Amino acid sequence: MKTDCIEAFDLDLTLKDASSDPSIRPTRRMIAAACIGLGPEDAYYSVRELREAVEWIHEGEPAGKRKLTTILSNQCDDFQRCIYYALAGKGIVLVLDDLQWLEGVLQARGKLAGELLRGKRPMLPLVSPYVASEPDGPVGRFDVDFEIGPSWSFDPGPDYEAFDRVVDPKLSL
Repeated sequence: MKTDCIEAFDLDLTLKDASSDPSIRPTRRMIAAACIGLGPEDAYYSVRELREAVEWIHEGEPAGKRKLTTILSNQCDDFQRCIYYALAGKGIVLVLDDLQWLEGVLQARGKLAGELLRGKRPMLPLVSPYVASEPDGPVGRFDVDFEIGPSWSFDPGPDYEAFDRVVDPKLSL
């Protein structure tokens, strides 16, 4: 017998957990927190678009710089700029790892939202952190021929691990 155990589901639960989990590195906690309240599709596709632009630049694809400058200078809300600048300067390997991690979290969140909608299951309303759909303050104008800084070629070395480690073993089950 299948029993209903929940009322409305909180789609932000995973993001809230990730943003406060000490076993997750700080950059991932920051970008997870920045996604709380955003619609599943908007958050996922925005992060995916940003990851693709950064990846293209790293791979030497000329369209990457154009794409990134378009993202950073768009007249929409500040979400993609928030994610980019939270990671900028940390080293390309960490930036791409963190964007791929977040993209995976958001993809799973979107799939769950779809299942809940198809099953006509109640969800808690998402409360957007943005009060307007346009930028709040000045938006930069960027040259597509911007210079790539040293963080774009930083090699963290052989000891770098893409996966988070538990800070305190008592916190893991």
